[in-house]
Amino acid sequence: MALLHRPQGTAVRHVSRETSTPWPGLALAAGGALVAWCVHHLVPAVPMLTASVVLGIAVAHVPGPRTFVRGAARAGLSLAGRRLMRIGIVLLGLGLGLDQVLRLGWTTVAMVVGVVAATFFGTLWLGRRLGLPGDQPLLIATGYSICGASAIGAVSEVSGSDEEDVAASVALVTLCGTLAIAVLPLLQDPLALSDLAFGRWVGAGVHDVGQVVATAQTAGPDALGEAVLVKLMRVALLAPLVAAVAFSVRARRRGVRTPSGRRPAPVPLFVAGFLAAAALRATGVLPDVALEWAHTAQEALLAAALFGLGSAVHLPTLARTGRRAAALGLGAWVVVAGVSYAGVMLTV
Repeated sequence: MALLHRPQGTAVRHVSRETSTPWPGLALAAGGALVAWCVHHLVPAVPMLTASVVLGIAVAHVPGPRTFVRGAARAGLSLAGRRLMRIGIVLLGLGLGLDQVLRLGWTTVAMVVGVVAATFFGTLWLGRRLGLPGDQPLLIATGYSICGASAIGAVSEVSGSDEEDVAASVALVTLCGTLAIAVLPLLQDPLALSDLAFGRWVGAGVHDVGQVVATAQTAGPDALGEAVLVKLMRVALLAPLVAAVAFSVRARRRGVRTPSGRRPAPVPLFVAGFLAAAALRATGVLPDVALEWAHTAQEALLAAALFGLGSAVHLPTLARTGRRAAALGLGAWVVVAGVSYAGVMLTV
């Protein structure tokens, strides 16, 4: 049984997306991103991307709007979840200060690589053992190990994952990452973590960049700065992970063309764009104002994309079949928190 609502008639659905105008859905996604921005500024503890997913889920379940969401707006919302996500991921590279990351030292680099690898493969193994459908184990493993919903969107682009698997994975990773904002600060004193160690733990173990900031800032500016740098190091691993998935998919589908008639690219264009943006940032040629505008555009694009993905979630079905997903989310949360804590204790 699928985790999410599937409209009747797959073939009809694909035809509808191709022939329907995307503008109503794109306008709705933009409006959802704007509302999410307002929520974040009214309640700074709620990350903008988290608010976007929640709003997308909510609007898809309110009588009246849900008819529009599942009908006239569906084509545009699906487009937002794919194309806007790619552009946002490219801009994410401009926030990656490679020179700053390398200043943390190779022991920290090794720690982060170890945390990412243990979380990714541990979550992937557990998800398959629990029998989660489709690409959900792969997507959830990616979201937990790298950078939440952004990483899920990136990997889904090269794996050709079903939109509904993507939405379910984003919902689960977002929920667990949001809980971390409330839970992790309560554990700093019991675990005897200094502010610096707490910041590294948050950066290594919390999924989304906004959630990292919201969690680490509770321990002060030193913890926040350390958390952001470690988090950016994890983001740097997004490109090699996506490239590895792309090569795996290409090997599995050797000679098989995509629905558009083209063979899968060895390295997706948006991954190359991500790396190029990170390299451009490292040169120092971009003024601060340009980086600020790029960051604003990145958040807006990712918020609109996540609103579109959230609108595909069908909560009644999720509630009936979500026990295995919840078990995976809890297990993965324990893995990433435990492994990152051990890594921080070995490197501080």
